[in-house]
Amino acid sequence: MKTVSILGCGWLGLPLGEYLLQKGYVVKGSTRTPGALAAMEAAGIEPYYISLDPGLTGGDGCERFFESEVLVINFPPERREDIVRFHTEQIKSLVSRVEKSPVKNVIFVSSTSVYPELGREVFEDETAPPEKASGKALVAAERLLLENGAFRTAVLRFGGLIGYDRKPGRFISGRRGLTGGDSPVNLVHRDDCILIIERIMEKDAYGEIFNACADLHPKRKDYYTARALEIGVPPPVFEDGGKPGFKTVKSDKLKTLLGYEFKYPDPSLID
Repeated sequence: MKTVSILGCGWLGLPLGEYLLQKGYVVKGSTRTPGALAAMEAAGIEPYYISLDPGLTGGDGCERFFESEVLVINFPPERREDIVRFHTEQIKSLVSRVEKSPVKNVIFVSSTSVYPELGREVFEDETAPPEKASGKALVAAERLLLENGAFRTAVLRFGGLIGYDRKPGRFISGRRGLTGGDSPVNLVHRDDCILIIERIMEKDAYGEIFNACADLHPKRKDYYTARALEIGVPPPVFEDGGKPGFKTVKSDKLKTLLGYEFKYPDPSLID
């Protein structure tokens, strides 16, 4: 049985671990919230307390967390003034530990925030630098992992995560004076995220960067208005005039190289 360690067992990581357990994997999970350890243990995931602040610290026996074939890195950059420097130091500390471990394959959960709003379709080979600090932090992390020769890394650039308790209708409900109503949305359901991670392991598709967004990209105004009305909350109000930048994130590489078809290709049909 293959052992997978998930660094960050939160909204995505915990159900990922539960799914992999059902598939016969041995799963280890980490959290920096002590209260979450019990939830992992109840799910059958071997729980560990690990923090990156930015150096890596952990509870008793945390070195066993890294005794796995695959490590899934699943935590976002913290919102802080020195976000790029701090997140880079976090990843450097993590890499130092992974280099001394049996881990040979890494899956890094990144984000489409690495792409600036270029007013066109964007693909994995885009060279324009990020505009947001969070995107800059993620690009720096991606490079550190991809360029390390001690292990292989697959980077997953997920769109906005939706599904289950993350109801898009609530995201901007009731807000007024919004712009960019004609911009496309770039979203992905949590179930697809989990299935894509599994597919990367099955296909041994490391050393690659993959975008992961649902096939369809409805207009922001149409999408969020409809989703709000569906659940009975005030819809957002978009103002006319001005077309701010946008991006349409394409997942062609994921579909071609991995043979993956989205479970939820149309975010408008997600409850």
